[in-house]
Amino acid sequence: MNELTDISLTPVSVPRCWALIPCAGTGSRAGVAGPKQYQPIAGMPMVLHTLAAFACVGRIDQTLVVVSPDDRFFQTPEALNASFIIAYCGGSTRASSVFNGLNALLTEGAVAHDWVLVHDAARCLITPAQINQLLDACLDDEVGGLLALPLADTLKAAEGDRVSATLARADKWLAQTPQMFRIGSLLDALELAGDAVTDESSAIEALGLSPKLVLGSAQNFKVTYPQDFELAQAVLERRPG
Repeated sequence: MNELTDISLTPVSVPRCWALIPCAGTGSRAGVAGPKQYQPIAGMPMVLHTLAAFACVGRIDQTLVVVSPDDRFFQTPEALNASFIIAYCGGSTRASSVFNGLNALLTEGAVAHDWVLVHDAARCLITPAQINQLLDACLDDEVGGLLALPLADTLKAAEGDRVSATLARADKWLAQTPQMFRIGSLLDALELAGDAVTDESSAIEALGLSPKLVLGSAQNFKVTYPQDFELAQAVLERRPG
């Protein structure tokens, strides 16, 4: 057997897919007592709806939830579940929580070329079908991508409470999650970008890369304001099961 043949037969591990749920936010805009991700919607805390969707996707090897060091929610009977991992390494910003969570995944056996799907705990209306749609679109992509929606409304810029300009919407998209990238690339991107970025795609873009836009759903909104709870409740109550 020659040297070329030896190289061609060198085994290469198939990338695994992990999910990472940053869950250390305080929910200051939600108008509720305590972190919004633990508020009940349709019979159970919001974050458990999120985790249930990921648990139904067979291609996700493991899900890791990043919480604050003093968070005790996942030690309560209603939240105990062996199907996901809890990492008590949440930071003061989303970016720091994700960065710490990626390092926690490495300690759990993940490797740099594995995929990670980062998803907001408060996007509790995500469905297994939408997660699979992102996986189908990005598993063979060189960069990765994110669920997103083309902007439908007219977009305004403001100065104070007055319109300063109307912006073209033809090429504008609303970023959603999950956002799916290689663990090593995302670690490097977040380390360079720092805490200022509000999503993983922004950090990857700062490396000069162009993530893939995968059509999402209007129902995959982030529960942020008080009225969002009623809307999420209504959607979940009408879903089968």
